[in-house]
Amino acid sequence: MEESIIFAKKYLEDLLSFFGLNIDIHATAEEDVIELSVPSTHMNGFLIGQHGDTMRALQYMVSTALKNNDYEYVRVNVDIADYKKSRHERLAVQALPWIEKVKASGKQLELQPMNAADRRIVHKVADEHGLTTESIGFGRDRHVIIKPSEEAIVNEESELTEVEDKPKKKSKKVEEDKLEE
Repeated sequence: MEESIIFAKKYLEDLLSFFGLNIDIHATAEEDVIELSVPSTHMNGFLIGQHGDTMRALQYMVSTALKNNDYEYVRVNVDIADYKKSRHERLAVQALPWIEKVKASGKQLELQPMNAADRRIVHKVADEHGLTTESIGFGRDRHVIIKPSEEAIVNEESELTEVEDKPKKKSKKVEEDKLEE
């Protein structure tokens, strides 16, 4: 793992040097993911790109370089000036009303298409609140559906059964009264 981290760090530093940035990147590893954190510079906007596209491209390049050089760990997460961290926090807060809506209505909610990293955040937040999620679609149309959990559906069905049982009991009495007449 240590060799993979060193290679990934050096590779990204070399890539950034082509843009005139000679900076030290902070590299760590969590589980099987290499975390590369690029400090804030005058080129943040350029390196992040529109909606993080350039940052994801850098991440892809580092990951591909690891794969091509037969390193054991190839999953990489590149964050520039804590962009992903702040985006994660904003999206987690944004997901709360969606979660409450699903809990209150008991019906699933289809979200707008989003990238894989954003979908992962929604999956995680929904799971923390006891809901299930599913990603459907392909490419740029891939999106998350937040669903009530199986447990919530079972509880809801048992409540419905109790409600349905009460009228049935009344109808039996009515039938008995008819038989007595």
